[in-house]
Amino acid sequence: MVTDFSATAGTYRVFVRNLILSCSIGTYAHEKRARQRVRINVELLVDGEPKRGSDELRDVLNYEPLIAGIKAIAAAGHIHLVETVAERILEIGLADDRVAAARVTVEKLDVYPEAESVGIVLERRRRSLEES
Repeated sequence: MVTDFSATAGTYRVFVRNLILSCSIGTYAHEKRARQRVRINVELLVDGEPKRGSDELRDVLNYEPLIAGIKAIAAAGHIHLVETVAERILEIGLADDRVAAARVTVEKLDVYPEAESVGIVLERRRRSLEES
């Protein structure tokens, strides 16, 4: 499923770009012995606009809890799949009712010397918005 992230009136985006963390990830024995670098990108489509004329954090979607949650996932212990990491990040992003859709990319950076990265992109839209 490809989520439509095109700009629409009454929405804005919150994003995290190129967050690189050390993570215990992988299914092979050598991956369980050493942490790997992963790059994480997140884009959240927020329903509604920032409150006009306000300069207050409470009037926008704060990216700080998102980054803290991603760091906690990476620090929590071994994970077998990049898909699991992406799913957990989606759960954090969609926990705020204002988020209409989320896109998460998780890449392992040091798997193949011939490739910059390997990974996954997951996208999710709130079910209630898909049905309307």
